[in-house]
Amino acid sequence: MWPNTSAAHFLLTGFPGLEAAHHWISIPFFAVYISVLLGNGTLLYFIKDDQSLHEPMYYFLAMLAATDLTVTLTTMPTVMGLLWGNHREISPGACFLQAYFIHSLSIVESGILLSMAYDHFIAICTPLRYNSILTNNQVMKIGLVVLMRGFLSLLPPILPLYWFPYCHSHVLSHAFCLHQDVMKLACADITFNRVYPIILVALTFFLDALMIFVSYILILKTVMGIASGDERAKALNTCVSHISCVLVFYITVIGLTFIHRFGAHAPHVVHVTMSYVYFLFPPFMNPLIYSIKTKQIQRSIVCLFSVHSRA
Repeated sequence: MWPNTSAAHFLLTGFPGLEAAHHWISIPFFAVYISVLLGNGTLLYFIKDDQSLHEPMYYFLAMLAATDLTVTLTTMPTVMGLLWGNHREISPGACFLQAYFIHSLSIVESGILLSMAYDHFIAICTPLRYNSILTNNQVMKIGLVVLMRGFLSLLPPILPLYWFPYCHSHVLSHAFCLHQDVMKLACADITFNRVYPIILVALTFFLDALMIFVSYILILKTVMGIASGDERAKALNTCVSHISCVLVFYITVIGLTFIHRFGAHAPHVVHVTMSYVYFLFPPFMNPLIYSIKTKQIQRSIVCLFSVHSRA
């Protein structure tokens, strides 16, 4: 049986009831998108250009920035196309591919945050073995595993979308394609597509969050055993940026989950707004957090501006 390539195009939705204001709404959205692209692009440039940042911690940060950059570029064309030009139509193939990248990259980001927690755990709990455990080769292997977990785990629920017949309304509830949106429009048995994501979330987001929590319990236990108060403060300070990014990511995940599960009577605009917060707030905040809290990146920023001022 061949994929259902003749299915009618899907229709994206912006902010229901606020269509006349879409041009005005596009201004803050465009500003946030540009900020995300500049912030994460600048982080990647600093990590590539500055030799002092060629360490496992910053390699993981580069992976996080690249993931945020990619998920932003995945949603930006359809969101801005709808807000600027009311371009609502999207072909089934493009829609399924967008959903695949959006969900895969969310799992990748969760995996990177877990990898960064592992980096902090090794650095604080076994500092003498840090360089022998987290070699460049090992960092590459961890990155590859995280990437493969994200992209391979999403194939089972996404691939059936290509074969499903769609005889219900073709109107989606967001300005981008999500698996849970598309599957509801299918005239087929979607039991697998309902159950699999729940199991996947438990084995990725929930398990990652649990392992991050356990790693910080062990880190805290080690830090409390350090005699010097200054050394304790210094060790904990190295974790502040990562903890902030973890909280930003998982609080938005939990918020979106609660809205979807228990917000049936909430206005649709609340659901839509929360989904934008989930996809834009972490990529927007992560570069800011690391720029404010990481001295090495602050030095790179100062060096960049001093070179330009001399030029």
